[in-house]
Amino acid sequence: MEHSVANLIERLDLIRHPEGGWYRETYRSDEMISSNSLPERFGGIRSFCTAIYFLLEKKDISALHRIKSDELWHFYAGETLTLHLLTPQGEHRAINLGTDIASGETYQAVVPAGCWFGAEVSGDGDYSLVGCTVAPGFDFTDFEMGIRDSLLKQFPDHTGIILRMCVMRES
Repeated sequence: MEHSVANLIERLDLIRHPEGGWYRETYRSDEMISSNSLPERFGGIRSFCTAIYFLLEKKDISALHRIKSDELWHFYAGETLTLHLLTPQGEHRAINLGTDIASGETYQAVVPAGCWFGAEVSGDGDYSLVGCTVAPGFDFTDFEMGIRDSLLKQFPDHTGIILRMCVMRES
């Protein structure tokens, strides 16, 4: 069954995400991890786990950002979604989420904590619908948008991807 972007946004009750795209939190564990049981990079208690729907339209990008937890991405519907990762070691990795396993696409992928990452629809259709699961659970205090000038200095070998996937400039 074909879904329009507008229909999915309405039926899934999605709202705009600061990085681009549309999302809705679908799960947040009631159980919490105490701050003294977490690595120092976390500034307080966190839920065990959180999950969201994330919809990205062809005309949009998920701008480069990073979080302090691992994030597991799950493909649901639409076109292939390409995740672009910049590792702390300076490596660029592209992971294609989709249904064409024979051509190297995958239904799930992990973005390790601390990697800069963004996404774009790489197929011909209008959207990609995915899910993201974060553990320890997502908290917006753990979210950092990429700043273009800083990333260009840190990753000079990946200028093309940074210019395409980073919307923020230093002020």
